[in-house]
Amino acid sequence: MTMLGIDLGTGSVKAAVLDEDLTVLAQASRAYAVTSPRPGWAESDPREWLEASVDVALRAIEESGSAPTSVGFSGQMHGVVVADAVLSPRRPAILWADVRSAEQTAAMARDLPAELLASLGSPAVSGFAATTLAWLVEHEPQVFDGAAHVLQPKDWLRAALGGEVATEPSDASGTLMLDVASGTWSADAVAWTGIDPALLPGIRASQASAGSIRIGAHDVPCVVGGADTACVIAGLGLRVGDGFVAVGSGSQTVRMLDEPTLDGTLRTHTFAVAGAPASGWYRIGAVQSAGLTLTAALRWLDASIEEASAALAQGIRADDPVFVPYLSGERTPFMTPGLRGSWHGLSLGTDRAAMLRSVLEGVAQAVALGVEAVQQSGAPLPGVVPLVGGGTHDPAFRQLLADACQVSLAVTEAPDAAVIGAALLGTGRTSSPREPGLSGRVDPDPQAVAMLAERRGRMVREVERRQGDDQDGVHA
Repeated sequence: MTMLGIDLGTGSVKAAVLDEDLTVLAQASRAYAVTSPRPGWAESDPREWLEASVDVALRAIEESGSAPTSVGFSGQMHGVVVADAVLSPRRPAILWADVRSAEQTAAMARDLPAELLASLGSPAVSGFAATTLAWLVEHEPQVFDGAAHVLQPKDWLRAALGGEVATEPSDASGTLMLDVASGTWSADAVAWTGIDPALLPGIRASQASAGSIRIGAHDVPCVVGGADTACVIAGLGLRVGDGFVAVGSGSQTVRMLDEPTLDGTLRTHTFAVAGAPASGWYRIGAVQSAGLTLTAALRWLDASIEEASAALAQGIRADDPVFVPYLSGERTPFMTPGLRGSWHGLSLGTDRAAMLRSVLEGVAQAVALGVEAVQQSGAPLPGVVPLVGGGTHDPAFRQLLADACQVSLAVTEAPDAAVIGAALLGTGRTSSPREPGLSGRVDPDPQAVAMLAERRGRMVREVERRQGDDQDGVHA
């Protein structure tokens, strides 16, 4: 028996064929465009997802030399595909990174009681399905003429490949329209968007059958699938009390929960795991300003990552400038799409190496604020926290993360966790039986912890000052 997993990401799709021991026999990936027709917009053509997904699945099947007996899906969260009865998209998909719905987001925060927002697992956020749909109702109502479905990206892909129309708890919990504790659509939240509730799909278990899909000459039984982070959790085999910190283009701090305790401060998100409705949950601090910020700053300074790493190896210094890394707004803990970045404390003595160090420190401080928000929400991380993603590679940056976050970290290699989790769901399982292996443990250095905490306080005060100035402008 072999399994196929398909992971539909924001900018590319990956397919992998695995054997019964969860060994990847073959895999392939293909990129597609994310377009921005106006500032702050982020869209993709779902038909490109479909073409790319068939291509990579066929390549993985051919390379493995084995026809898969099941397939599961993992997908980017929060996006919206509005489709007609034959699954043709009525417009390009609007993605999680889209901030056009800022006015609708502010209105949702005003219109809905905090208790209701908490029951939805998240504060009002641009780029989530509810706020995106409210924007469409106001600005493009014609999109709903002849519409039959409002779907999350992986749910549209599965249906377009021939599977049944459905969704499941992990993706639905990222729409701002699901009662996270019960795993059912929230009538009040759906009504607020202005859409017809009949456009939303029914909710099944992530591992429930959704018919079969057609990949070339292969008819493969499929299941509904799961959201990308939920599939990573399944692929890593995490249990209640486990957690991890991921650092890539963004950063996520995740802690598994034993019940749907909600964050009343609305600084973090509470999402459902892959599985049956109301079967499990996790707390997540989602940080946008990690690798994307670093890439932009390296471009400004015409520097390589190797040069930045060499500067960091010299150690953060008390007189280094403080870098605020929020170039395109931030979620945890500020939930403010209008935040922007800056340097503070520049002097005639500031050199190029100090500016490069400050950028890496700013990214680490943003991750630390996500970790802090999760732990302060009543979801403490384990004693040694697995670290996954691109932030695992540089030993100096790992130490900086441990010092800033004030937690012990150890590397776990998990490049295929999402696609492995998707493949597992295809066989009816919701968690890997294997525990993630850890290596390269780093513990916080008390002296560095104190200095970084003081510098993080300066960064936060600058952000709060700007938020206050923006609020004063609103009331003026």
